[in-house]
Amino acid sequence: MKNSRHELILRLVQENSISTQEELQRLLAEHGCKVTQATVSRDINELALLKTCTAAGQYKYTVPKLAQTTSADNGAFYSILTEGVVSVDYALNTVVVKCHTGMAQAVCAKLDSTGVENVVGTLAGDDTIFILMRTERDAARLLKELELVINI
Repeated sequence: MKNSRHELILRLVQENSISTQEELQRLLAEHGCKVTQATVSRDINELALLKTCTAAGQYKYTVPKLAQTTSADNGAFYSILTEGVVSVDYALNTVVVKCHTGMAQAVCAKLDSTGVENVVGTLAGDDTIFILMRTERDAARLLKELELVINI
């Protein structure tokens, strides 16, 4: 049930301009999924949805770049991440991705190609990637996105 709700939320956010949790809750109900505001809030957090500013100056929820990339490329990106990554963590504004030996550069190249927001730069060794983010909040968001995609 939760997975299908999450899929529905991702689809609704991509297809609609949703600016509040109440709007999302109403759209979910229209699609036969009645949930509380607390559940919507948890789902937004678990899916690492972003609130971005539109050209008109209004805020709306958007799907993270990693989630968009995973669904758009028929699994190639997903496969490299799930097979190559061992663990992810962050300290302050730096995300650390531990990979199987020899996989870090391939994983890093795929991550670089996604255009994840607020990445200052990446550095890959043999089995470790450092991703420097603009803020600690950006690092925490990227960590959630990676955990969501990789299912760690």
